[in-house]
Amino acid sequence: MGAENRKRTRRRGGGAEKPAVARQTRYTQLRAPFKPQGIFSDDAIANMHETALRILEELGIKVLLPEARRIYRDAGAIVDEETEFVRIGRDIVEAALKTAPPSFRLRTKNPDREQQVELGTLAFAPGAGCPHATDRERGRRPGSLRDFEETIKLQQSFDAMHVLGPSAEPQDVPVQLRHYAMARTQFALSDKPPFIYARGKAQVADAFEMTRLALDLDDDAFDAGVWIFTIINTNSPRQIDVPMAQGIIDFARANQLSIITPFCLAGAMAPITVAGALTLQHAEALAGIVLAQMTRAGSPVIYGGFCSNVAMKSGAPAFGTPEHVQATLGTGQLARFLGLPWRGAAGTAANTSDAQAANETLMSFWANVLAGATLTVHSAGWLEGGLTFGYEKFINDMEALNAMAELCTPPPEDIAAIGFDAVAEVEPGGHFFAAQHTMERYQTAFHEPLVADLSNFGTWSEAGGLTSTERATGIWKQVLQDFQPPPNSAEAVSRIEQFIADRTAAGGAEIEG
Repeated sequence: MGAENRKRTRRRGGGAEKPAVARQTRYTQLRAPFKPQGIFSDDAIANMHETALRILEELGIKVLLPEARRIYRDAGAIVDEETEFVRIGRDIVEAALKTAPPSFRLRTKNPDREQQVELGTLAFAPGAGCPHATDRERGRRPGSLRDFEETIKLQQSFDAMHVLGPSAEPQDVPVQLRHYAMARTQFALSDKPPFIYARGKAQVADAFEMTRLALDLDDDAFDAGVWIFTIINTNSPRQIDVPMAQGIIDFARANQLSIITPFCLAGAMAPITVAGALTLQHAEALAGIVLAQMTRAGSPVIYGGFCSNVAMKSGAPAFGTPEHVQATLGTGQLARFLGLPWRGAAGTAANTSDAQAANETLMSFWANVLAGATLTVHSAGWLEGGLTFGYEKFINDMEALNAMAELCTPPPEDIAAIGFDAVAEVEPGGHFFAAQHTMERYQTAFHEPLVADLSNFGTWSEAGGLTSTERATGIWKQVLQDFQPPPNSAEAVSRIEQFIADRTAAGGAEIEG
């Protein structure tokens, strides 16, 4: 990305210009730079797991899809068809956890964009599922296909954004045809792992076929790799609806990735205590993992958690709160207890890209990094608790993601870096600007900010006194202006055009359930 590797020409003490050197960065595959942090004792985590097993065994979970209830029953679960309740014994859960893979590779057409998925790897996904988009020039509006295309370009343009997400929902495309437009856009404009919604068997089957065609895979090659992913949200408390259950089944049968994520807001859809909300989240995630593994043992899953609290005076969701941070740290502990890769989430309830938005996003983002999240969703662009995707918010969030990606590269620690000779060269009370140690390194020594203005007040004022949000507008506009599709994307799209045309002529695929 040009903005990450900008070439700069600096002057040396007012003298002749020294040729600029590009500072090279590679943020495409990251490993967590910190040891995972927790907040609960080991005994508490074991008790949460035990209580989650009790919930599944004694209370059960309501499963609305008959086929899913049959799969549970065939595995030995107790199913009440009249109430649609499924009670899952701990032996079934233990069997599922033995086959759920602790490590797998998320593939794509560009090997440099592939992601190893396991505890210890670190990847970021954008704000997702937003029905609106906003920027400073065009304002807040219902999401359109244009917005989706632009936000995919933004996602593609930064290495520290590792997988794609349904940033701004293209509501100007009929829902029975929308998955064609969204798949086409992802393959046309990106070479990162694509996302699809689990919105019924027909739409998922279409998405699988478009993936095979676009990536030029035969059935065996598609089945042998993990090429596409979806997010499965349970209906907390204790319910899996028809499209979500169908999605788990369809993705498992095709050996594609389900990120099984309860959305538990303490005090609303979950107990008001963080420990209680996490226990419910754990039970629901286990129920989804069981369904996937009983459908196809060894199918890829990610243990998901998106647990925060509500504002008890209004009932509105809150993000970046101390409780959100505690729940994220606890989710990481539970995932490590199982030995599975896991998904967390950043987020903000702020209505615009302001200090509240930055504070809440950074608090929740850091919680995910410190907790060792394998994938952090909603890490850039998310506003209004997910109702709006903000262009300036995305750019300012990328500042934080780039900085975190930089932290994943250990600083040099050789004798030269430790710098005895530099200290010896500079007299007491002097400075290191002109030291040989500095002159050899100054063009590439430090991370280059994307948005931050490091000039003094006078220089900043003379340049217009722009805020970071205002500067972000120019950045996203420049990124879109300079955007070039990845190589071979035109060929990928050409392979799916006829399929889309035929399916569109047939009326598309309605959402099921």
